[in-house]
Amino acid sequence: MRTILAGLAVGLALCSAVAGAALAAEPSPELIAYGKTLVEAGDCAGCHTADPAKPFAGGKRIDMPFGAIYAPNLTPDRDTGIGAWADADFTRALRYGVAPDGSNYYPAFPYPYFTKMTKDDTLAIRAYLGTLAPVASRNKPPELRWPFGYRGLMRIWNAMYFKPGLFEPDQSQSATWNRGGYLVTGLGHCGACHTPKNYFGADKLAQAFAGNEIGGWYAPRLDGAPRTGLKSWSVEDIAEYLQSGRNAKSHADGLMAEVVVNSTSKMSDADARAIAVYLKGLPPARRETIVTPPDDAEMKAGQAVYAKLCIACHEADGTGAPRIYPPLPANALLQSVNPSSTLRIILDGALTVTTPRAPNTGEMPAYAKQLSDGEIAAVTNYIRNSWGNSGPLVTPAQVAKARKQP
Repeated sequence: MRTILAGLAVGLALCSAVAGAALAAEPSPELIAYGKTLVEAGDCAGCHTADPAKPFAGGKRIDMPFGAIYAPNLTPDRDTGIGAWADADFTRALRYGVAPDGSNYYPAFPYPYFTKMTKDDTLAIRAYLGTLAPVASRNKPPELRWPFGYRGLMRIWNAMYFKPGLFEPDQSQSATWNRGGYLVTGLGHCGACHTPKNYFGADKLAQAFAGNEIGGWYAPRLDGAPRTGLKSWSVEDIAEYLQSGRNAKSHADGLMAEVVVNSTSKMSDADARAIAVYLKGLPPARRETIVTPPDDAEMKAGQAVYAKLCIACHEADGTGAPRIYPPLPANALLQSVNPSSTLRIILDGALTVTTPRAPNTGEMPAYAKQLSDGEIAAVTNYIRNSWGNSGPLVTPAQVAKARKQP
């Protein structure tokens, strides 16, 4: 009898210890809150939410030059989400692009950037995701052209282009600069949009942050190029743009507007400034294109369109109304080598995003039906080459191609 009672006592003690360990393993409210800030900084919802009523449940289509993939479910559903994953599974997926079953993710999932994150930060993200409502949403298979659908090829891609490793602080720089570098090159994965890609979709590292076309838009240069980069922007200009979606020099639109609303506008003042400090320290990654200005006939044709449709808001000298109607002189995006974003705005119109720091709106009408390809090309060339601007010639064929973008 004593043996039985002793055994029961030991068993109860073990159960108590296990229960205590389980309770101790519960993430703290502080860790969950910190994880939420990291999820917002990484704009995870931007890719992993197809239905706003089901945040993080995946299913959003992500188009690539090789076809399309669908973002997976990040909710804690045990069958279709990440609820059954161990912490090690989550960290390996985030930092090395490897699924729990050992298969490789495609680099549309930005693990080449997330690899720079600390383990503690990855677990904070997991802690926050674990608080979401579980949603049963089975992941959709990719739709990639042959032979890119073979996941085994990712081992070769990783061997050639993926360099795992944590962000390495530069001891010669300030803590603010290093925090900005951690966010820009890691969690924020800014280069995923703003760095040119090679034929296989890998970053051209020698041209980091030198601009890249994505989804029918042009993600402009983030380096210190004088005309098309951020050389003319101050740290304050960059931080204001990130937090409000506009500043005295430009407004966010398209894909960047989504990033501002879902991510950067929710960042702390310290993190927004850290990103700004880091970006201001980037030297030009490549030379700017030498531009041959349009001929007089093209400029006159563009000026006529501008005088008829644009001058009321943007003024005769292009100065507009900063933070309401963006100024055109010295506008870096406007002068970019790739005019895709300018053409999208003229064709489809634009609505200034609203954020807590900048709730007032500004609107530009769409001119796709009102103007011909030649007229849009002419007015684009006019604004890209007036008031000291200098942008490569845009042709009617480029406008026609832009019209076909979904």
